[in-house]
Amino acid sequence: MKKILKWLALALSLFLIALSVILYTRYGGGQEYTYVPAEPFLGKEQVYEFFSYDEPIGNVAATPDTASTRVFFTIHPESRPERYKLCEIIAGEAVPYPAESQHLYITPLGLFADRQNRLWVIDHGNHGLSGARLLAFDLATDKLVLDYKFSREVAELGSFFNDLSVTPDGKFVFIADVSFFGKKPSLVVFDVEKQQARSLLDGHPSVTSQGYIPVTPSKKMRFFGGLAGLMPGIDGIDVDPTGTYVYYAAMSHSMLYRVPVTACTDFSQTPEAVAAQVEEVSRKPLSDGIRVGPDGWVYITDIEHQSVDWVDPAVGGKPKNLLQDSRIRWADGLSFGGDGYCYLADSAIPDQMLRSKRHMRKSAPYFIFRWRY
Repeated sequence: MKKILKWLALALSLFLIALSVILYTRYGGGQEYTYVPAEPFLGKEQVYEFFSYDEPIGNVAATPDTASTRVFFTIHPESRPERYKLCEIIAGEAVPYPAESQHLYITPLGLFADRQNRLWVIDHGNHGLSGARLLAFDLATDKLVLDYKFSREVAELGSFFNDLSVTPDGKFVFIADVSFFGKKPSLVVFDVEKQQARSLLDGHPSVTSQGYIPVTPSKKMRFFGGLAGLMPGIDGIDVDPTGTYVYYAAMSHSMLYRVPVTACTDFSQTPEAVAAQVEEVSRKPLSDGIRVGPDGWVYITDIEHQSVDWVDPAVGGKPKNLLQDSRIRWADGLSFGGDGYCYLADSAIPDQMLRSKRHMRKSAPYFIFRWRY
């Protein structure tokens, strides 16, 4: 019996060693990134705590209408939401949106309110395990008008459909596939009218991690005793207000890129032809969300320095710093509302990713910030 137990212990030890080697080989390593933001343009007194919630925020979307801007947010799926998964903020309270449709969601994260009065939701379906889906709601009626499930060819196992943006004419949706586990990041484009989707820039240097590990004031983003690090590929994505370019950025990357919308939406062009039209725009911090503002400048969140940068794509170079605020734990998604405010979702990733529910409750509340743009 002792001999059997000895062999079992040895087998278990060898298994754990092999698992550690595989984990480190695939997800480990990395280096710190050197980036020092400039002096902020806005003062801390100009950045407001718009909304607080007892579970970690995922993303935020403010509608572009000026008469009555509506604001929506997801509860971050990595925090394993206990109640709702997508809400609208009404009179300072979180109201499930739509109340009768919470059952539709599995792991919704990215949100976008387009000019056609629709709210778009991307649901990565447990990293592609349950199938990634794109949903759209008509905000005039709050009814579901589109529910599209991506094929395995586009949304593979291990995919992570994170952020999205819609062209000004409402005809195409662009989605960032971070692919945390699959390690195959890509830019996905969806044709609304034809109900077709395809994956672009698979394996292209512009969507792939450069191996930088984010270091926040509270945590260096390594896990499992340093065997794995958070070094995602393409994350933030947005189409400019003229519908000319789609801008995108990998989190663990030093550069911001863009590619012509017409190249991506012409399904007759080969992926190689699209990749040949990718352009460098500027240097950037380790970032999460990006949005192109009404002024045409690209706003980039800085996850390491609790700040938001902005860059004029016509000039490039190092971005200017818009704001820096110690209240922000993880500057995530951005949304420009028709009410003149820019909204920032603070997803507080260091306090929710692979954390216990007890820790998350202790670290509450979680915030959406805003400022006048």
